[in-house]
Order: sequence, then C-alpha cells, then structure tokens
Amino acid sequence: MKRDFISMFDLTKDEMHEIFDLTKRLKESQKKGVEHKILKDKTLAMVFEKPSLRTRVTFETGMTQLGGHAIYLAPADTKLGTRESVPDAAKNLSRWVDLIMARVFAHKTVEQLAKNAAIPVINGLCDLEHPCQVMCDLFTVIEKKGSLKNITIAYIGDGNNVCNSFIAASSVLRFKLAIATPQGYEPSKNYVAKNKTTQLTNDPEKAINDADIIYTDVWVSMGQEKEAEQRKKIFMPFQLNKELLRTARKKYLIMHCLPAHRGEEITDEVIDGPHSIVFDQAENRLHIQKAIMVWLSQKSS
Repeated sequence: MKRDFISMFDLTKDEMHEIFDLTKRLKESQKKGVEHKILKDKTLAMVFEKPSLRTRVTFETGMTQLGGHAIYLAPADTKLGTRESVPDAAKNLSRWVDLIMARVFAHKTVEQLAKNAAIPVINGLCDLEHPCQVMCDLFTVIEKKGSLKNITIAYIGDGNNVCNSFIAASSVLRFKLAIATPQGYEPSKNYVAKNKTTQLTNDPEKAINDADIIYTDVWVSMGQEKEAEQRKKIFMPFQLNKELLRTARKKYLIMHCLPAHRGEEITDEVIDGPHSIVFDQAENRLHIQKAIMVWLSQKSS
C-alpha cells in the first residue's frame, strides 16, 4: 500500500520513532563515509511553487547520497493548476519517477498530488504544514537532549505552518508545547482542537519560563509581503533577544527553521550565541529527509 507524508498526523508514534532511528543510522553512515545506496536508480521529482535553499539542496543531495537522482521542477516548469491540472501532473509523474516532493502554496495542491499519484508524495511545505521541518527539529532535540520525555518546547512568533506541525507532532508524541503569538496570529483552530494540551498565550515570557527548547520562525512568510511593516510592529515584543531570554532556564536551546531575518524575530547574539543549535538543526534536514524517502519507499513497495 502506498504511503505519503503530507502531515504529521500521517504517522503514528512508533512510525515517527522508526524514522528517527533510521535517520540516526543514515547520518552515522554518511559521517563515516559508508555508502548507503538504498535508493539506487530511483528518481525523485521535486515540484517547486516556492523557492528554497534548504529544501532543494537537502532533498537533491540526499537522493544523490542514497544512490538515486533528483529532478528539479521550477514553478515555470509545471504551473500546477494552470498549464496542467494537479491530478494530471500527478498521474504523469507516477509513470516516470519513484517519489514526488512538493513545495507549494496551498495544502489542497499537495493533497491532490497524493490522491492522484501512484507513488509516495512528500509535503516539502505548504500553507498549512511543514512536516519535514518539524521531523528534523524533533530529531535534533532527541540528539541534544536524549529523548523527548519531559521536554517542553516553546514556539514564539507567528502561528504558521511550522507551528501547526508542532501541534500535530505534540498530539502524537506527547511532548509539552507552549505557543506564544500576538493576538490574532494564533495557529489553526482545527489543529489546536486536536491537541487540547497545547498551551496558548499572547505572552512570550510566560511561554519560555519552563522551556527546554525555544523556537522561532520568520514573521513574514512568502505571500505576506504586503503585511510586512504591520507585522514587524506587532511582533516586535516576540523577538528572541537577550532581554526576553533573561528568565529562561539555564540550559535552554535556541532553534529556528531558517531563513532567519536577523534583527527581526531573532538577534545576532542569540542565533550565533552559545545556546543556539540552529545550524545543527539545518544540517539534519538532509538526514531526516533521506530517512523519510527510504521509509516511504520501503513501506510502499
């Protein structure tokens, strides 16, 4: 039976841990220079409606390290929904390649791809979720803290797709999650309803008080450029800076999914400081996505 990875809700607790364990093994192999051509002669189609540094480089590099090949399809190459319908594109790609990764604007697009493709589809980002990023983040927390047991993650900023994926992940893995957003910028009500243990507040200090991990993201995502100046004013009290972090636990760790708008949601001294694991986190996008591709291929065979 074909498996897709569209949402954090697509995986059980055991399946998430299977992928984390596989990520650890693949990362160790890569570091030791041990070949792991598990997807030899397989092809990944990378469908992009939004540009990205980390998503493209990590998926393409990951597929190469696994012995396969990745094809980059830029927005002008596909024009999903205009030049060709999403279902037709999915059916065509299913005849040629073995996996699809889609970084798109609308969640509906990636859902349609998964529904109509005969091969696994991976959500590389959409407006509702960013599941590969959050799988990467949780693997990084496990690396640094040993496990997710008794861990509290504080998410500070915009209740966006990354925030939604954290809520979904928390409902499955049962780690503690505190979210602080400005009023009117809270995460999806549907996601919050599925995880009633999530702590929601409009006070960033309250969210970080008991946090082991303090996480932020950009205040202005692609497609929100017209709101940029207004958002910067509203979100400024949520900036991760030395003053805000003065009440945090001594051994807190800072995370950011990148790209960072330095001087907006996070200051230089925080992202480059001793508590930051931001670039360790970014490296792990490569390893977790390799594991996701391998896992989906094996489950769908």
